[in-house]
Amino acid sequence: MSSFWNDAFDLGGQVAVVTGGGAGIGFACAELLASRGASVALLDLRPDVADIAATLPGDAGKHIGVTLDVRDLAQVNAAVGTVTKRFGRIDHLVNSAGVAILDKAVDVTEAGWDTTMDVNLKASFFVAQAVAKPMMAAGRGRIVNLASQAAVVALDRHVAYCASKAAIVGMTKVLAIEWAASGITVNAVSPTVVETELGKKAWAGEVGERAKKQIPMGRFAQPAEIAAMVLYLLSDAAAMITGENVVIDGGYTVQ
Repeated sequence: MSSFWNDAFDLGGQVAVVTGGGAGIGFACAELLASRGASVALLDLRPDVADIAATLPGDAGKHIGVTLDVRDLAQVNAAVGTVTKRFGRIDHLVNSAGVAILDKAVDVTEAGWDTTMDVNLKASFFVAQAVAKPMMAAGRGRIVNLASQAAVVALDRHVAYCASKAAIVGMTKVLAIEWAASGITVNAVSPTVVETELGKKAWAGEVGERAKKQIPMGRFAQPAEIAAMVLYLLSDAAAMITGENVVIDGGYTVQ
């Protein structure tokens, strides 16, 4: 077998930034990237994110955690500065930080709408903008934005969430065409319900069983399955893929 595949997925010497990396899909992505040799910087609201980073595969001190509120542009720029100062480069970004504040459209509050847009959309853009600058200087970079099946289909009680995730897909396409000449690819991944710890609680019992019956594969996704697609899109094997939204939903949205 050609060495291409081993080389394509070898992230040794590379640096990945993962927002929302303290738990869930973000942590699954961070763990996989670290296992492939990358140094990982976790950006998360959790005060213990540095301790979480220390649990990732690799030598002691190889990874860092930065506590911040991704809605605050000054904190975002400071965090990216911390990463570049520590590692001297940024090769990959996984925008995984997000919130889901669910309500009927008639009952959505201004605060709930603004929080959803600020965390899911505004933060994803400004983190991408911040890391794009060192990527442009290096002439190479990979960005993956976590969207959702809610970006392409309507879901009850998800008006703000659907709007924010659809906007992420649109943003991804614009960044892809603007930054391609700089050697940067930008893609989105759109999962169905994922069985993170939070997902298991939110979709426990009968509500979850009903939801699974609407998915042709008959189950929810696992965090490792989402992380696998993220790794592929960050790898050299996907160097010709940009501006795409990869839906991982067991067939839900093709019905």
